[in-house]
Amino acid sequence: MTTEAQDQGAPLVAVASADAVLRHPEAGEHLLTTVERERAARFRHASGRADFTAGHILVRLCAARLLGLPAAELVLAQECPDCGLADHGKPYLPDHPEVHVSLSHTRGVVAAGAGRLPIGVDVELAARGGSLRAVARRVLTPAELALVEAAPEPDQAFLRQWVRKESLIKVGRATLDTLGQVDLSALPLDVPPGTPLHGRYQDLHLLDWTDPQHGAAIAAACAAPPDIVDLTTAG
Repeated sequence: MTTEAQDQGAPLVAVASADAVLRHPEAGEHLLTTVERERAARFRHASGRADFTAGHILVRLCAARLLGLPAAELVLAQECPDCGLADHGKPYLPDHPEVHVSLSHTRGVVAAGAGRLPIGVDVELAARGGSLRAVARRVLTPAELALVEAAPEPDQAFLRQWVRKESLIKVGRATLDTLGQVDLSALPLDVPPGTPLHGRYQDLHLLDWTDPQHGAAIAAACAAPPDIVDLTTAG
């Protein structure tokens, strides 16, 4: 990974397999804080620990690329606005409050984002569409629900809206309780693999795509258009 600052400070989004992130030359549990190591240790399965660790490393790599710094110089923290605990909640960089970060991990795949404006990123495996669709009537507007149910592949159509809405939660524009009021029905549900779709929601840029290599749907939301970057030496 280069340590040169990203041109013009564009927000960055990256997605990779957990294995690829953990093979990165800068990766290692030495990057994690004591709190992060304790959280990782709570996972019962090694795969869960790997996904958690990779996600928390990838977000550092994103921020490091943006700032032009080594990842080892960045401290990542979290704080829950409701309970005040530091072992969950929105991630942030205490030493770089001007940079906003977001991360997401699912089974074997992680995504992260960093920018000088609030950013939200979400990744979900395509195979999880059926289980997620159980909440469709609670999180979709009537117009969105009609489009999803009429789609050739309703589960995948719902997954597309789900990752978009999760990115809006992470950027601070929605909550789980208000998702049913966020109408993204103007956005197409069919996003061809490997071709990022640039959309808008109010003043936000929405970037989402299907990654066939990892079998995942990814979405990012930011007030500036994000750039997709490859931060791993292998995919």
